[in-house]
Amino acid sequence: MTDLASKQCVPCRGGVPPLTGDELVAHQQQLGNDWQVVNEHHLEKIYRFDDFRQALDFTVRVGEMAEEQGHHPDLGLSWGQVTVTIWTHTIDGLTESDFVFAAKSDQLVAAERSDKITGS
Repeated sequence: MTDLASKQCVPCRGGVPPLTGDELVAHQQQLGNDWQVVNEHHLEKIYRFDDFRQALDFTVRVGEMAEEQGHHPDLGLSWGQVTVTIWTHTIDGLTESDFVFAAKSDQLVAAERSDKITGS
């Protein structure tokens, strides 16, 4: 996991510019894991699962994390997949907290898959 997952999301009150250019590229490289930066505006990733139940469980875990972090993504649930779309609505663009949330989402799915393998 990246360093980003160990950080906390920080609420944005506005008045800060969204990440662009080299800053955005650096954060994306640190994040990795198939996240896409779309139009320098939002992050998006599709997580794939074996069935609807696993996708639903992950959606609930991400929702719970969103409440804890005070940072709320758009979530799209369908059979065997969850699409997570993240941006900071206050500034209509990306901040470091968006990348933190993305890394934490990856951490959630990695823990879930690890539990499945170990039988926990």
